Amino acid sequence: MKNKGLWAKLALLLATLIWGTSFVVVKDAVDTIPTAYLLAARFSVACIVLVLIFFKKLKKINKEYLFHGLIIGTCLFLAYYIQTLGIEDTTPGKNAFITAAYCVMVPFMFWVISKKKPDKYNIIAAVICLAGIGLVSLTEDLTVGKGDALTLLAAVFYALHMVFIAMFSKHKDPTVLTILQFAVTAVFSWIASFMVKPVTFEITTSLATSVLYLALFATAACLLLQNVGQKYTNPSEAAIILSLESVFGVLFSILLYG
Repeated sequence: MKNKGLWAKLALLLATLIWGTSFVVVKDAVDTIPTAYLLAARFSVACIVLVLIFFKKLKKINKEYLFHGLIIGTCLFLAYYIQTLGIEDTTPGKNAFITAAYCVMVPFMFWVISKKKPDKYNIIAAVICLAGIGLVSLTEDLTVGKGDALTLLAAVFYALHMVFIAMFSKHKDPTVLTILQFAVTAVFSWIASFMVKPVTFEITTSLATSVLYLALFATAACLLLQNVGQKYTNPSEAAIILSLESVFGVLFSILLYG
């Protein structure tokens, strides 16, 4: 069991590293393609790839799997959609940093469900995180920009997403849950894309490469790693490891985005 725990933590760490690179890719992509279209393409491709690889596992799907997949997928869609809207009006580094606020929200949300009270370290982390968000986000007149506010709201849904995964993944196949949440997110993204004002955009090699990278690595691989990793990791510990996404996000924002 100890080996499983170690591999689970390494899986979460690898996911954060890949996600850290994705902020710059998303920032470049949303300059060309609307948010809803980007998410629709990203999650559709990721879902199709996992279905083709793990087709035999789909026979496990029942009403309970569908219900849990709907809940997790809805949280995931709202988190990604709002976060991607937020990055349009802020920098990749700030978007990554503020998103990581979910790591201190998880213990408190999990408290409501499991009745396990957060310890003093969770409370100290929450205070430090809020201070950090203020230093990064507040302008000279002590207001928060639209992009930063949207990113913070996205962090709430990322926290809910983590809590529900912790609840549902213990006795479920994480691969099947991943496929279902991708399907739900893709459907909602396509609905959102049809609801926004029609736009024209050119599908370039650069855009196609960005979408494929986001779909295959930052979505299919990372969320599968997260779902598997969380199955054998305490939610609070998982949140701390995943918060390193903001560190890698800021690092790659400096190196690649300037």
